[in-house]
Amino acid sequence: MTIKRRPLLLAGLVAPAIARAQAGWRPDRPLRMIIPFAPGGSTDVIGRVVAETAGTLLGQPFVVENRAGGAAGLIGTDAVAKSAPDGHTILVNSNAHVVTPSLVARMPYDPAADFAAVAHLGRVPQVLVVNRNLPVTDLASLLTWLRANSGKINFASAGIGSANHLTSEVFRAAVPGVEMQMVQYRGGGPAMQAVISGDAHMAVDPVASAISHIRGGTVRAIAVAGPTRAAILAEVPSATEAGLPAFDNAAWFAAFVPVRTPAPAVAALNAAFNTAMERLRPRLGELGVEVQPQYATPEALMAFVRADMARSAAVLRAAGVQPE
Repeated sequence: MTIKRRPLLLAGLVAPAIARAQAGWRPDRPLRMIIPFAPGGSTDVIGRVVAETAGTLLGQPFVVENRAGGAAGLIGTDAVAKSAPDGHTILVNSNAHVVTPSLVARMPYDPAADFAAVAHLGRVPQVLVVNRNLPVTDLASLLTWLRANSGKINFASAGIGSANHLTSEVFRAAVPGVEMQMVQYRGGGPAMQAVISGDAHMAVDPVASAISHIRGGTVRAIAVAGPTRAAILAEVPSATEAGLPAFDNAAWFAAFVPVRTPAPAVAALNAAFNTAMERLRPRLGELGVEVQPQYATPEALMAFVRADMARSAAVLRAAGVQPE
């Protein structure tokens, strides 16, 4: 019943926004979509998929620009913060948007105060995987093994502040008394390879990129971080049902514009992105992206952003990460 109601909920939120947008702002030239990471990553792929349909709805194409550099996408995000607030420059970012203040001591912008939220572009669940030769088959046996090997465990991570790293730290905090060495790699791919080779015992990775390794038998999936199973990895239990509800975190993606962007422009962009997300739901599902209708309005999304910024800061402080 819940699955059937969610599209109706999103449709109910989107329809009034579309009506408002049609009566107001329309872009008068191609739109810039700045993605603050290199091409090929999850943020880039999701942004480009949604941009194509959203551009058609708005009557102007999106020109995607990858502006990688700086901690957690600092350079590209700052470029959007300082761009003209006319609705024609849009930032598509991940959790990195709220993590940056925990990594950078002198921020050139405020992730909440300097941006207006436009649309949530879905979440991608994270999955905990272990080396296939580890003598564990589920979360209970893994916890037993971890407690017996405290101080000897290498936990591969995809770089400080990444969604993988945050989820890894959430797991570490959920099993107090077990000492694990967090080993930082230059991305999720190298971290996964470390688990496959045995250089690391375990890692967290988005289900979309981990699924081929899990199905291929090169790593063993233990649990999906969160209360529910991942749609594309339905055979793997959630952490909550496996008995560790505190292990809950996922990667998320969203679109933003500079804070002084006129409300009619924000409404039109919000309607286009939400409609695109609904139309692309099956395709996004193949990428492991789960649409989140509860954040369909800019107000709901901004409340989520502020809450996640505080939560992420607490996780990183507890892990000993200090801004530099």
